[in-house]
Amino acid sequence: MPTYKILTLLTIGLIAIKSSIALAIEPLQTNAAMKIATVTKMYEQDISTEGMDNPVVLQQYANQDLQSAMQLEQDYFDKNQLSCNIDYDVLWDSQDPDYTQDKKFSMTNQGLVQVSLAQGSNIYYDLSCDDDGCQVADVILDENGKSLRQHFLESCR
Repeated sequence: MPTYKILTLLTIGLIAIKSSIALAIEPLQTNAAMKIATVTKMYEQDISTEGMDNPVVLQQYANQDLQSAMQLEQDYFDKNQLSCNIDYDVLWDSQDPDYTQDKKFSMTNQGLVQVSLAQGSNIYYDLSCDDDGCQVADVILDENGKSLRQHFLESCR
């Protein structure tokens, strides 16, 4: 077989492999972009209302499981007149958020959206996505992986 035919076949094979890899990576990049866009929009909304949304902005962006866990907190408060909530704004890792501080949005290797705040805190969001968009499934509260949803399920019963 002539050399030019072998080179042509090798080139076609390499192009096919490269195209297959690109097709496999593209949905992951699109999914990551959707997740970051959702969290960015959530922060922009919270900034515009300075945290005064009712229901809170996190609940508006939460999936059904997280909304149910957040409802446990409200039910607990209604019954006991005590809060089992976290005593700070989880979006800002602060009791008195600075809505003007710089933020950086990125993806972790675990597929979480990381929000790095100028004050030095990192907040991690687990999102679930489908064709209609993304919703927050959980917020990771500490380096040990304890989640907001887990906190409500354990503390608000």
